[in-house]
Amino acid sequence: MTAPHASAGAIVRQLFHHAWPILVAQLLSMAMMIADTLIAGRYGTLDLAGVAIGSSFYISVVMLLGGILQAVAPTVAHHVGAGRTGEIGPALQQGFWLAAMLALPGVAVLLAPGPLLALAEVPPDVAELASRYLAATAAGLPALLFYRSFYAFNNAVGRPRALMAISAIVTSVHLPLAWALTNGAAGLPELGGAGCGVSTAIINWLALLCGLTYLVRNRAYRQYHLFSRWRPPHPGELGKLLRLGLPMGLSTFIDISSFTLIAILVARLGVETVAGHRVIANFTGVIYMLPLALSIATMVLVGQAVGANDPARARLTARLGMGLAGGVALVMGILLWLLREPLVGLSTTDPAVQGVALGLVLYLCFYQGFDGLQTVAAHALRGYKVTLLPMVLHTVCFWGIGLSGGYWLSFHAPWRAGTPSVAGFWEGCVVATVAATLLFGALLRRVSRDRL
Repeated sequence: MTAPHASAGAIVRQLFHHAWPILVAQLLSMAMMIADTLIAGRYGTLDLAGVAIGSSFYISVVMLLGGILQAVAPTVAHHVGAGRTGEIGPALQQGFWLAAMLALPGVAVLLAPGPLLALAEVPPDVAELASRYLAATAAGLPALLFYRSFYAFNNAVGRPRALMAISAIVTSVHLPLAWALTNGAAGLPELGGAGCGVSTAIINWLALLCGLTYLVRNRAYRQYHLFSRWRPPHPGELGKLLRLGLPMGLSTFIDISSFTLIAILVARLGVETVAGHRVIANFTGVIYMLPLALSIATMVLVGQAVGANDPARARLTARLGMGLAGGVALVMGILLWLLREPLVGLSTTDPAVQGVALGLVLYLCFYQGFDGLQTVAAHALRGYKVTLLPMVLHTVCFWGIGLSGGYWLSFHAPWRAGTPSVAGFWEGCVVATVAATLLFGALLRRVSRDRL
C-alpha cells in the first residue's frame, strides 16, 4: 500500500510494481487465445472461422460474468486501505458464492448458442463448429468464474505475482494439449477446432486448483481466515457486490462484445473476412493487455487510497495511470505499423486472409491508443466505486456509436453500396473509443475533484 502523500515517482513505481506481473499473466492468457487461432488456422480455414466465432461468443459471456466478479477487487482494496482485516476474508467468500450463482446461467448460454448464430446468419458448417467449441468450454466455465474471484482478490491485496505463476503453468499445459486434441496427436482423438475448447475447459480447472492451493498454503493469507471461518451466502453482502459488480460486468461486456460480436455480424461476408478480422482482433487483445494491466493496478491503488481516506493520492494515482497509458499507446501504435506485414504473416498463410488483415491495421493503430486511455479512466472510477454512470457511457459509446454505427458504415453507408466491408466496423470502433476517452476523462476529473 502506498504511503500517504506519496510522491509521483513513488506512485509510478507502485503502479509498475503491481502492473508488470498482471501484464505477464494477461499476455500468457492471451498467448493461449493466439495459439488457438494458429492451431485452428493451420488445421483449416473453416475450423479457424468456427473457433473465431465461438471464442467471440465465449469471451463475451466470460467478460460479462467475470466482470461482475471484479467487484471483489475494489471491495477488498477499500478494506485493505482502511485496515479492516476482518472484512477481507468474508468479501472473498461472498465472491465465491456469487461465482457459483453466475455459473448456472453462464453454462446454459454456452450450451445453447443456436439462436444468436442463426440471427447473425452464420453459415451452417461454421455454426456447427462454433457450437462444438462452445459446448466444450462450458465444462470449464464454473472453474473460470471461481478463479476470477480469486484473481480479483489477489490483485486487491497486492499479490499479483501468484497470478503470473499460475498463468505460466496453465499456458504451458494448454499449448501442447490444444494442438494434440485438434490434430489427434499423442493418442488423443482428433477434434479439430473443438479441441481448443476442450483444452480450455481443462486448464480452467487446473488454474482453479492452483489458486486454491496457493490460498491454503500461503501463510500471508492466514490472517484473513479464508476457509477456517467460512460464511454462508449473505444476501446483504451479495447485494452490495451485485450493485457494484453488475454495472462493471455490463460495462466490460458492452466494451468487449461491441468488438467481438463483429466476428459474428460479418460472418455473411465469408470465412476469409472472419479470419482476417480475427487475426487483427488477436493483435488488439495482446496490445490491450498493456493498458489493462496498468488499469487494474490503478484501480487497486486508487481503491486503497480511497479506503485510507487519502483523496489527493487517489487523484494523483489516476492521473499518472492515464499519462502512462498514453505513452504506452503511442509506442505500441508506431511498432504495430512498422511491423504489420511480418506480424500478419505469422498468423496466417492464406493470401486472402492476409489482405483483409493488412487493410485493418491502420484502424487498429488509432483504436488501441484511445482504448487504452478510456480503459484506465474506467478502472480508476471503479477504484472510487463509481460504476453505474460509466456503464451508461459504455452503452452509448460502444453499442450506440461503435457497434450500431459500425454496422451502418459496413453495410448501409452510401459509399459502400453493394460492397460491404468489415472496415466500417473498425471505423465505428475508433470513433467510439475517442468519445469514450473524452467522456470518461471528464467524469474522472469531476469525481476526483469532488472527493477532495
